[in-house]
Amino acid sequence: MPSKKATTAAAAAAPASASGTSANQQEGSRYHLRQRSTAPRDSQIDFDDDDDEDKADTAETEAMLSSRAGRTSRATKADDVAGGAELLEMGNGKAKAPLDADADAEAKEAGGFMDLNPADRRAMILLVVLYLLQGVPVGLAFGTMPFLLKSRLSYSDIGFFMLCTYPYSLKLFWSPIVDSMYVSELRLPLLGTVSLGRRKSWIVPIQAVVGVMFWFLADNIEPLMAAEIPNVRLITAIFFVMVLFAATQDIAVDGWALTLLSQENLSYASTAQTVGLNTGYFLSFTVFLAFNSVEFGNKYFRSAPLDVPMLTLAGYLRFWAFGFVAVTLWLLLFKREDDEGHGGDGDAADDDNPEMDVRKVYSIMYRIVRLRHVQLFMVIHLVAKIGFQANEAVTGLKLVEKGFGKEDLALAVLIDFPFQLVFGYLAARWSKGDNALRPWIVAFFFRLGFAVVSMGIVYGMPAPPIGHGYFFLVIASTVLSSFSSTVQFVGISAFHTQIADPLIGGTYMTLLNTVSNLGGTWPRYFVLKAVDLFTVSSCSAPSSVSMLKEPALADMWSGGGRAVVGRECTSDLGKAACSAAGGLCTIERDGYYWTSTLCVVVGTAILVAFIMPAAKRLQSLPPSAWRVNLHGSAKAH
Repeated sequence: MPSKKATTAAAAAAPASASGTSANQQEGSRYHLRQRSTAPRDSQIDFDDDDDEDKADTAETEAMLSSRAGRTSRATKADDVAGGAELLEMGNGKAKAPLDADADAEAKEAGGFMDLNPADRRAMILLVVLYLLQGVPVGLAFGTMPFLLKSRLSYSDIGFFMLCTYPYSLKLFWSPIVDSMYVSELRLPLLGTVSLGRRKSWIVPIQAVVGVMFWFLADNIEPLMAAEIPNVRLITAIFFVMVLFAATQDIAVDGWALTLLSQENLSYASTAQTVGLNTGYFLSFTVFLAFNSVEFGNKYFRSAPLDVPMLTLAGYLRFWAFGFVAVTLWLLLFKREDDEGHGGDGDAADDDNPEMDVRKVYSIMYRIVRLRHVQLFMVIHLVAKIGFQANEAVTGLKLVEKGFGKEDLALAVLIDFPFQLVFGYLAARWSKGDNALRPWIVAFFFRLGFAVVSMGIVYGMPAPPIGHGYFFLVIASTVLSSFSSTVQFVGISAFHTQIADPLIGGTYMTLLNTVSNLGGTWPRYFVLKAVDLFTVSSCSAPSSVSMLKEPALADMWSGGGRAVVGRECTSDLGKAACSAAGGLCTIERDGYYWTSTLCVVVGTAILVAFIMPAAKRLQSLPPSAWRVNLHGSAKAH
C-alpha cells in the first residue's frame, strides 16, 4: 500500500483538464478554470475564518480536483452499455464540439500528433498505452462477460454479476486518497531502490496485480464458465476487484497526464484517453466476441470448419497478462515521474499535509450536497434512467438468446461508433445557452420511444439465419437510440458546467457526474432480476419418469404429464436440460416485455410528473442558488 506523503495540487497544472470523459466535460473543466483565473485574488475560500494560509491550501486542494472536472463521468455511458446493447462511450469523441468560443479557439490552434515536440509525443504514446490497458478489464466486465455467462445463467444471475461494475461509478469517493498518498521510492530484492512517485505508486502495483490476476484467471476461467451452474459470486468478486483496480488506475493516469504533457498541449490528454480507453474496450468486446465465435472464424478465416473458436477467453487473458507485466516492468525500471516536469509542478509539494487536502475535499463535497437545489437535482439523476433500463440492460441479451449472433451485435455497436462523433457535435450545439436541459428533456421522449421500438424488434425477430434486412434494422435502432442518448449526455453535462460554482467547479462537477453514473447503475440489478420474476415458462415433461431420455429433469418433474414450471426453462442451461429429458420449453410469459413495459410506464410518469417541472424550476434559478458558502454552512434557497 502506498504510504502517506505530502501533496497539494500544482496551480500550474490546473489550466486544462486531462481526463474529461468527452470534450464537453473537458470544456467544462476549462470553463471552471477560466472563471478561477478572473476571480479576485482575495476570494474567500477558507474553512477557519480568515486564515490566509488555509485559504491557499483550500484553493490548491480544489485545483487538484478541478484539473479533472469530469473524471468520474467517464463512466456515465458505461451505465448505458448493460448487456452490450449500446456502445460503452467512456471518453469517446462524441462531444468533441466545443461549448464556448474559447474552447473553439483552442481546438483550432491545436496541431496534429506530429506537430508535438518529441517529449510530448512520447508522453502521448505512454498515455494511450496506459488507457488501453485500463480499457481491457473494463471491456470484459461491461461488454463481454454478460454475453458469455448468459448461456448458463439466468437474468437474475447476470444482474448480480453487473454489480462488479459499481466501482467505476463511485471512484470519486477515493480519488482524493489516490491523489494524496504515495511513496517516492521503493527497495526491491535484486532490483535495489527504484523510483516511484505520486502516480507510479498506484499504477505500478495495480498493473502488476491485474497482470497476475489475468494469468491465474486464464488457467481457471474455462472450468468456472463450463460448470453446470457457474459460481457467479466468485466470478463477480474477481471482476469487481479488476474494475476497482481499473477505476483507481484511471484516477492516477488522469493526474499523471497533467505533468507528462507540456502546458500548451494538455488538451491532448483527453485525446489519448479517448483513443486508448476505447481501443482497449473494443478489443475486449467487439474484437474478442467476434474471434471467440466459432461461426465467425469458420465463415471468414477457415477453409475447413472447426468446432473451436479462433480466440479463447483463456488465451486472451494470457496475452494481456503478459502485456500488463511488460508495461509495468518498463514503468518501474525505465520511466521516472520527475523526468518530464514540464506540465506541472510534479512533486514539489511533498512537504504538505495530505490529510488536510483529503479532509478539505470531502468537506467541499459535503457542503455541496447540503444545497437544497443540489439535493433535488441528485434525486432527478437517481431516477431519470429508470425508463430505459430494461431496454439497455436486456435487449442485447434477449436478441442473442433468440439467435442473433454475438459477433453481429458487437459489429452493430462498432458501426454505431462513427455516428457518435457527428451526434456529439450536433448535441453540443443544441445544448448551448440558458436552455441546456431542453434538448435533454426532448431526448427523454425519444429514448423512451426507442425502448418501445426495441421490444417490437425483439418480438419480430425471425428464426435464424438472420437476413441482411433485419440486421440493418438492428443497426438503425442502435444508431438512433444512441443519438437520443448522446443528446441527453451532452445536454446534462453542459448544464453541469453552467451551474457549477466556479470556485470549486472541479469537485462540483465530479460529484454531479458521480450521481448521474449511479443513476444508471443501481437499477440494473433489479431490472434483470425482474425479467426472471415476471417470466413464466414450462417444460412439457413426459408422462412418466421412465420415459425420460435422461434423468436431467427427474428432480423437477411433477408427474402425471403436467408441465414443469419454473425458471429452469428460461436459461440456456435449463432449456438444454429440458430437451435432454425429452421435453419442450414453452415461454408462457416473457418477463422482458413485462419489465420493459413497466420501466417505460414508470419512466414516463416520472418524467411528466416530476422531472419536467423540477428541471424547469432548476433551469430558471440564478447562479447564486448553486453557490456554496465555504465559510460555514451551505446557502439555503
